[in-house]
Amino acid sequence: MASVNTNAAALTALRTLQATNQQLETTQARISTGYKIGEAKDNAAYWAISTTLKSDNKSLSTVKDALGLGAATVDTAYQGLNKAKDVLDEIKSKLTAATQNGVNRDTIQAEIKQLQDQLKSIASSSIFSGENWLSVDSSLNGYSAQKSVVAS
Repeated sequence: MASVNTNAAALTALRTLQATNQQLETTQARISTGYKIGEAKDNAAYWAISTTLKSDNKSLSTVKDALGLGAATVDTAYQGLNKAKDVLDEIKSKLTAATQNGVNRDTIQAEIKQLQDQLKSIASSSIFSGENWLSVDSSLNGYSAQKSVVAS
């Protein structure tokens, strides 16, 4: 019986099989990670670039999330302002009506009071993620007229 180590054809077949297995392992590793360059030993320069880009991509994703939250906060305040504008238009029309002769000003004043209460309600309910830009107390310590949507 001939040994694999002494049989040239068998030795060539063994080396071919080992090379094929190595290539199969490399391909499986690439498929499992989804990246052509999975480790530094695959190609150090491309791996360094790839690692930097992945890190940048994660940072950008975080910034995108923060911008989304900021936009939602601004949108909540914007919707509240639009509702408040509509109420102010109603108050304006009531005040115009109050200048006419023969109107009951007490009734109009009561209606304006209700609209003022509605304005307060709109301002106090325009909250997103604990932030309310329409209802603030400027006498509090730490009050700032400026809000930072996303920290720089």
